[in-house]
Amino acid sequence: MARISLDNPQYFLNRDTSWLAFNRRVLEEAEDEGNPLLERLKFLAISASNLDEFFEVRVAAMMQQIEDGYNEAGPDGLTLTEKREVLNKLTHEFVDDQYDCWNARLRPALSENGIRVLGLHELDSEALRFVDEYCEKELDPLLTPVTVDPAHPFPRVINKALCLGFLLRRRRRSALTYTGVVSVPRALPRLVRLPSEGTADFIFLADLVAHHAVRMYHGYDVVSSAPFRVTRNSNLYLAEEEARSLLESVRTELHNRRKGDAVRMEIEAAADPEIIDRLRTVFELDPWQVFPVNGPVNLSRLFNVYEQVNRPDLKYRPFAPRELRLTSKSKDLFEELRSHDILLHHPFDSYDAVISFIESAAEDDRVLSIKQTLYRTNEHSLIVPSLIAAAANKEVTAVVELKARFDEASNIRWARDMEDAGVQVFHGLVGLKTHCKLSLMVRRDPDGVTRSYAHIGTGNYNATTARIYTDLSLFTANPEITRAVHDVFSFLTAYAENPRYDPLLVAPLDLAEKVIGLIDREAEHARRGKEAYIIAKMNALLDKTVVQALYRASQAGVKIDLIVRGICALRPGVRGVSDNIRVRSIVGRFLEHSRIFYFANGGAEEIYMGSADWMPRNLFERVEVLVPLLDEMLRERVRREILDAYLADNRKARILLKDATYIRAWQPIHGVRNRRPPIGAASFSAQDFLIGVAEGKSPAVLPAPASARKSRVVAERER
Repeated sequence: MARISLDNPQYFLNRDTSWLAFNRRVLEEAEDEGNPLLERLKFLAISASNLDEFFEVRVAAMMQQIEDGYNEAGPDGLTLTEKREVLNKLTHEFVDDQYDCWNARLRPALSENGIRVLGLHELDSEALRFVDEYCEKELDPLLTPVTVDPAHPFPRVINKALCLGFLLRRRRRSALTYTGVVSVPRALPRLVRLPSEGTADFIFLADLVAHHAVRMYHGYDVVSSAPFRVTRNSNLYLAEEEARSLLESVRTELHNRRKGDAVRMEIEAAADPEIIDRLRTVFELDPWQVFPVNGPVNLSRLFNVYEQVNRPDLKYRPFAPRELRLTSKSKDLFEELRSHDILLHHPFDSYDAVISFIESAAEDDRVLSIKQTLYRTNEHSLIVPSLIAAAANKEVTAVVELKARFDEASNIRWARDMEDAGVQVFHGLVGLKTHCKLSLMVRRDPDGVTRSYAHIGTGNYNATTARIYTDLSLFTANPEITRAVHDVFSFLTAYAENPRYDPLLVAPLDLAEKVIGLIDREAEHARRGKEAYIIAKMNALLDKTVVQALYRASQAGVKIDLIVRGICALRPGVRGVSDNIRVRSIVGRFLEHSRIFYFANGGAEEIYMGSADWMPRNLFERVEVLVPLLDEMLRERVRREILDAYLADNRKARILLKDATYIRAWQPIHGVRNRRPPIGAASFSAQDFLIGVAEGKSPAVLPAPASARKSRVVAERER
């Protein structure tokens, strides 16, 4: 049999089309009538916010590379110009589907439930009086109408700002038309709540600005108007080697981001073609970069309806996460950790324990030093004030990643506050983002022994996202692990590079090499007839060398289950290449964010968790950490309670087929695309199960993992 080349582009899926497929899965949750109505609205808003970032970052980078003359093909064989054409088609189709979801599904359903988003023509006299008063008192003082002429250049439109374009005609010189532009300050709500009884009524701010235009443009006739919104390149371009202060460099680039090159314009579909043409010329956009939309130009603002409407019956049932309980013998968490490691699974387990770990270390006189990484933390963080308070009487070091995309401004503020309080603040290494999630305390315990205690997570130190992201937290006093964590901090603050960081895997030093080694070891076990199985749960799988290692393992007979929330470049089910690989994606109530890697290892199971996806940026461009679970009970919990639940999910799971399409785990081979499991089918949601575990309601025994073997549905669909 001829040797199969694993460099064949047919074996790799395109990164950006794979991401768009993920965002389509998010949109499907907005269409799914099995979800509560306001949660469906939130999924639609999330899909819009996701698409914003896709254009700001991925499309912007692609356009910049094409402009710079770069057009090489990626692993999938597509050149940048070819990919641009594909994205043109897919993004326009996706936006059409978003607005179809809003207009045909969600807006009517909301109205039926007493939540109305109205147009001006639908307002009664009382609502119109409110609108006139609102425009006069709230709107008018903040708006600056501009008429473009030789003395008034086109105003600078900031990234994603709501704007209105106008065609204007002077009443005294009616032959000429002028362009008018109004930028709406972000201080104003994009959806305005109307006074009403018995219903929750809203109107889009853009409608109010258009209504008020006649008063703003005295002496003009408003021929036509249209709301629009421009998305700009939001990548940071830093010359770190030459920057004297990374903090100042990031702050400058953050300001420039608001003025980056335009990459997309959304505009009301009914806009006068003359307005569209004038705006497209101003922003130097190609026709494909203009998106006429049949509705509001910013669907992500529908979050406001979700937040302002108090309808528990239309939202997910709230649940109380499980609190960490210490054994009766332990006086505090430190004493508990001296006897065993602790693993938490958020949001099912409360994040309060992580905050308490850092707060107690700050207040504990026995704690001598604290080291902490911060990538993304919430605006009202309790962790940062604890570090500031601790700096008064102990050594505190914080490694703050200033280049955490879209969190740069808050990180700069926190960094300055901590520096002022005496915290030693570092900004990581030149050319590398600090993405690992580490906290380390050195403590002189009551027995007189000085010990180290560590927290290692898969998620950010952010109590807000910890309620909606699934992540793992490991607390440990294991001397080998804490020593290695200490060495990672030395690498971050002094570039002090050790030859080994065992038992941790650390990027960009040895993580990629060791991950491939672990995959190759499973292949060797399979060839020798030993137990060989890989389960890998992550946000994205993109690195070519890792994908090829998985292909080699599949060829050797290793069974591989991949739980990949978003981008997946691996093509499963290819005969002779990936027959033994199954890929599933879970999109549900919580954002799947935990990274877990299981290796059967001939019966001596190993499980790693940490901050790194299998993407080039995580393996080579960031400081990342994976930690092994050395406690057998913790490994058992992760394997049987967590991973088995995700493999058994047939409610929120989608299965990736070799043609790059996703089907729901229960989806019939023929017929319509159902939105719910067929009547009588045993429906199982991993996230619902894990909520039940936290509440003490879920059964102890899980259904058999559906993907322990290739499902009949997938096998027949691909035959």
